Amino acid sequence: MDYVHQLPDYLVLGLTRGSMYALIAIGYTLVYGVLQLINFAHSEVFMSGAFGSFLAVDALAPHVGSTAGATAVFLVGILAGAGTGSCIAFMLERVAYRPLRQRGAPKVAFLISAIGASFFLSQVAGKLFNRLSNNSFPEYFDVNHVAFTIAGAEVRVIQLIIVASALALMVGLDALVNRTKLGRSVRAVAEDAPMAALLGINIDRTVSRTFIIGGALAGAAGFLFGTAFAFSNMMGFQPGIKAFAAAVLGGIGNIRGAMIGGVTLGLVEALIPPLPGVGIQWTDVVAFGVLVAVLVFRPTGILGERLGRVA
Repeated sequence: MDYVHQLPDYLVLGLTRGSMYALIAIGYTLVYGVLQLINFAHSEVFMSGAFGSFLAVDALAPHVGSTAGATAVFLVGILAGAGTGSCIAFMLERVAYRPLRQRGAPKVAFLISAIGASFFLSQVAGKLFNRLSNNSFPEYFDVNHVAFTIAGAEVRVIQLIIVASALALMVGLDALVNRTKLGRSVRAVAEDAPMAALLGINIDRTVSRTFIIGGALAGAAGFLFGTAFAFSNMMGFQPGIKAFAAAVLGGIGNIRGAMIGGVTLGLVEALIPPLPGVGIQWTDVVAFGVLVAVLVFRPTGILGERLGRVA
């Protein structure tokens, strides 16, 4: 009975987690779609967004004196996180990927380069900020304030903000990919890069912009995560690996699949471990167990794995 009574709270928690997983997972799926490679440094792009937005919010928070001021700080924070994430992702593409791609390096070289960049970014963040220590955003609004109650679930302000922000960003990305010239270029490169080049599409520019878009979403997720929880230079690993699992679950290379995979994974994590006889300590086991089960019966994931067929 306790589980049934708390089910609405678990659903809200699952949607909150899943929204952040989905934002990060989109970056994995975008890069895989155009390069057929996994960007294992993407979790540090997420981390960088948290630290970049922290600097902006920390400078502005002492001057907040009203709800309008807190809203302005939040908007600056999410823009700073997205901007930091996109800059780091752009530099990753130029330094860790493009030189290898231009030289026709084997895929294992890209993997090693991405892992090296991941460690580098993590250590730099640890050097500049408190290494392995938890940092907190200044309190410019009450994140634990209950916004409203629905079906017995108390929805906190931060949960509402995370879900609403993630939904707005994902809807915007879906429209960009399916309705703009840039989106058509991204889908063309994902479908057939040599043919896209023959049609006049600049492959290098398209790849860079793909990294920038994915980095912006991950950076924004870093800000949302940092606002809701403490953060450190090691914060990227666990959410990053969960987001990668979400991308695979939804169909690696499929944007809408990444969204669905993220939300699904978040709900699984929130709903199954609290069941009698399971326990919170089984959260990661349950999450990856569901991933394995889905891939056994549907190896391409829930929606398949082709970015070029999103539309």
